[in-house]
Amino acid sequence: METELDLSRWLEECRAFCAEGMTADYIPALAKADPRALGIAVHALGHEPVSAGNSGNLFTLQSVSKVFTLLLALMDHGEEGVFERVGMEPTGDDFKSMLKLELVSGKPFNPLINAGAITITSMISGASRAEKWNRIREFIASLAGVEEIGFNEEVYLSEKETNYRNRSLAYFLKDSGVLDGDVEEHLDLYFMHCAMEMNCAQLARAALVLANGGKEPDESGGRQLVPRRYVQIATTFMLTCGMYNSSGEFAVKAGIPAKSGVSGAIMAVVPNRMGIGVIGPALNDKGNSVGGIRLLEKLSREWNLSMF
Repeated sequence: METELDLSRWLEECRAFCAEGMTADYIPALAKADPRALGIAVHALGHEPVSAGNSGNLFTLQSVSKVFTLLLALMDHGEEGVFERVGMEPTGDDFKSMLKLELVSGKPFNPLINAGAITITSMISGASRAEKWNRIREFIASLAGVEEIGFNEEVYLSEKETNYRNRSLAYFLKDSGVLDGDVEEHLDLYFMHCAMEMNCAQLARAALVLANGGKEPDESGGRQLVPRRYVQIATTFMLTCGMYNSSGEFAVKAGIPAKSGVSGAIMAVVPNRMGIGVIGPALNDKGNSVGGIRLLEKLSREWNLSMF
């Protein structure tokens, strides 16, 4: 297939850029990833997925999971309930920053920075942490088209033991009245969903559901898994805030909504056309996959991808 050959060729061209980045060594378990790895899967509506490179590698979702918990929180509480707790604006700051929490309002600027994602996690409905966790896993599995989503306990424990900044953010949010309930329980659930594990094809399938307005591809049954309005909200946040504090640059160069994670994962959505899953553990200074960004920019130019 010509598309598959093109994808492999472009991926190998972009792999060279991985040498410019480094793995996320501040999370010890993530530092073990191969910085030369680069993989992609593309799942277009009405077509079988195509892949290239190290697309079969398993990786943790990290911040990509924030898109899914945002969708679930919207389904649990609606727009009004969610946006009472988090804002709708980009920050321009590092994703771990607590600067504007103290200087502006105490309310996280958006759901995709860490403070906002911890707040969103606290809003997932369930009588216990176990029930909330099962709901998150089952929801993401339904989007990925699999029976069960993997979980990397080593990464979970590594984050839990070393992520002092997120713990500080959470207790600040509790003190500000943004977080209700048990802070450590919210943090634990946050670290857990960041440590969920996928490969590129599964991530591309989840992205395809979003590209299809929250509806399964017809060959899978065509069920509406997420209300279209909530998909619109989530993909808009991906475009404006999804690539940390280089979201504007990526939006100009690639022109499609995307969400990255410090594992090197990127989920990209081309509305009404395709979902894309990428892994490339070598990160730039903003926390985004160096090779992954180059590859998505290349695809955008070659395939004329955009929001419109």
